[in-house]
Amino acid sequence: MADTDAAQTTEPLDLVKLSLDERILVKMRGDRELHGVLHAFDQHMNMVLGKVQEIITVVSLDDGEDATHTVTKEHEMLFVRGDGVILVSPPRR
Repeated sequence: MADTDAAQTTEPLDLVKLSLDERILVKMRGDRELHGVLHAFDQHMNMVLGKVQEIITVVSLDDGEDATHTVTKEHEMLFVRGDGVILVSPPRR
């Protein structure tokens, strides 16, 4: 069975292909993270995610102090443009 998995992952995008219909983590530019189910993707890393939880880290400078807080949003379906993607993490196996 290990030989068939190795044969299926000969290119980097093959690992993403194995994550179809599973929950993944996507780190985006602008201190954003997306946790959602991967429905589709292309070679530019444009993706369609379902049941998405978006976590935005906001840093504000008040009186010379860095104050950090997070904002969480829920989306039923989301199209992610590939040029904003920094990292795609498949589910743990």
